[in-house]
Amino acid sequence: MANLYDRADIYDLFDNEDRYRAYKRHWERILSGKDISSLLDVSIGSGNVTLPLAELGITLCGSDLSGSMLENCARKAAQRGFEIELKHSDFRNLSCWEARKFDCVASTGNSLPHVDNHDMLKALEQMDALVREGGWLYFDIRNWDRILRERNRFCLYNPMFHNDTRINVVQVWDYHEDMSMTFNLLYTFEKENKILQKEIFEEQYYPIKKDKILEKLKELGYAKIELMCFPAFENVDADKAEWYCAMAQKGNGLK
Repeated sequence: MANLYDRADIYDLFDNEDRYRAYKRHWERILSGKDISSLLDVSIGSGNVTLPLAELGITLCGSDLSGSMLENCARKAAQRGFEIELKHSDFRNLSCWEARKFDCVASTGNSLPHVDNHDMLKALEQMDALVREGGWLYFDIRNWDRILRERNRFCLYNPMFHNDTRINVVQVWDYHEDMSMTFNLLYTFEKENKILQKEIFEEQYYPIKKDKILEKLKELGYAKIELMCFPAFENVDADKAEWYCAMAQKGNGLK
């Protein structure tokens, strides 16, 4: 089955200026009152979530496992006149950053649950090693507690339109005995009431409970942990939101 992350052209279909401005508002809320001037996104993908940070004056770096996503990220950054350092890397091994320290190290786009719970917690350790004392660790993620509780199978998105073509996206979620999940993604492209093209992708996820993540953050020395809905400007309780994000401060808060 095809991998969506090898098809940046499909992945970025919903990328537009409205979405860019929404992510910018999200980061304005996240950064408020915090001493952050540099941020590393260890799952930057094509840059949809974190590119607006460069406009907010943040020195942005990023790494990702997908070469095609990184190419798209570099292209979009150049179009906006942003200078971003990018590296090809799995977030389970961040040695490519050579023990540099950042004000904030982030994982965006619900990327962490692509690996099993054990490896995800190891990835948090890798991220933590690059956070300066008093700095921040950030991630956004689907609300897996809610997903496992409700066990819905179908996730429908509002259609989008490109010129005179309508694009529909449907996800079908399969729950497995080993507690992993498969997201089956179907894209259809319609014109004049006829399907001209369809693309099918399959993504594997390993749900993780929020308490397990918070326990790991506390073990790593993050005492100040703020949970918000994602995007953070929406007025939804993090426990009830479809997605949530966490901003955790390392150590005593001193630079």
